[in-house]
Amino acid sequence: MRVKSIDYLDGMHCETTATGTLLRQIGIHLSEPMLFGLGQGLGFIIWNMKTMDFPFLGGRIKTDFLTENLSRNLNVTLTVNQTGSISKAWHEVKNLLDGGNVVGLKLDCYHLEYFSNPFHFAGHYCAIFDYDDTYAYLIDTAQQCGWVRTSLKSLALARSEKGPMSSKNLYYIIQTSGGGIVLKDTILRAVKNNAKDYINPPIKNIGYKGIHKTASEIIKWFDKSSNIEGEFNALANIMERGGTGGALFRNMYRDFLKESFDIINFQPIGEAYHEFVDIARLWTEVSQLFIKISKTQDRIFLQNAVEILELLSEKEKKTMEKLSSI
Repeated sequence: MRVKSIDYLDGMHCETTATGTLLRQIGIHLSEPMLFGLGQGLGFIIWNMKTMDFPFLGGRIKTDFLTENLSRNLNVTLTVNQTGSISKAWHEVKNLLDGGNVVGLKLDCYHLEYFSNPFHFAGHYCAIFDYDDTYAYLIDTAQQCGWVRTSLKSLALARSEKGPMSSKNLYYIIQTSGGGIVLKDTILRAVKNNAKDYINPPIKNIGYKGIHKTASEIIKWFDKSSNIEGEFNALANIMERGGTGGALFRNMYRDFLKESFDIINFQPIGEAYHEFVDIARLWTEVSQLFIKISKTQDRIFLQNAVEILELLSEKEKKTMEKLSSI
């Protein structure tokens, strides 16, 4: 099969990049912040297990939910399938590609050959748009150079990997439903729903409660870590560039609010935008403090990070409470 060209989203976050690319194939061109906001993507989780070297900090809602929310809010048809059979998984995706579809995939990025520093993360997304006898041709994030290829063998391993956040060879397509949307109403509904979910976390390690819990958990992490330099540096880079923990996703939600205000000129959205300017800046300060901790192992930087996290918990709670009542 000859490799074809594709109109793709040059994004920073994997799920919005993959889903945004699928949406472009049916004529829906939205910015990545708008995709993230309409997908009700803002969230937070701290997840720590004895088998993990350091806590996982997630700055967005649970995997898969963003695309589901986005499809519902944009009134498009999302079809998701999974199978435990590796051969069937490829056969089904191959048939969709042969039929002219671009297909979203959820997989473990560890096996993808274009990752220069591979690590296990089974909640990664990309879009496959073509293949030949040897390679699959994918769209991934800008950090991974966007238009990439990996061997069919490596793709099969990535799709079938087991572990936290993994799925059974999950793939999805998006099609038009024939209906339209009123963007103002859609924005307001997405903002309100995201805010309501955020301020009503089911457990204490989610939402603003999770940020508050992180403030105490990082002290425990620091005290028991045998590799402060490597672990704090790794999480700082992931937070700022990969989005987990807050920085990238807060930047994205800030930009979504700004774009939304420019479209609908609704004052509470504008006020929330200004509040998220400060929130995003503070998350970047946390990641910078983690780098200082990794370099110096000085507890003063740890205490500074704790204080900012406690402040962020309060600031995000107050802002999202306001948005939940619009």
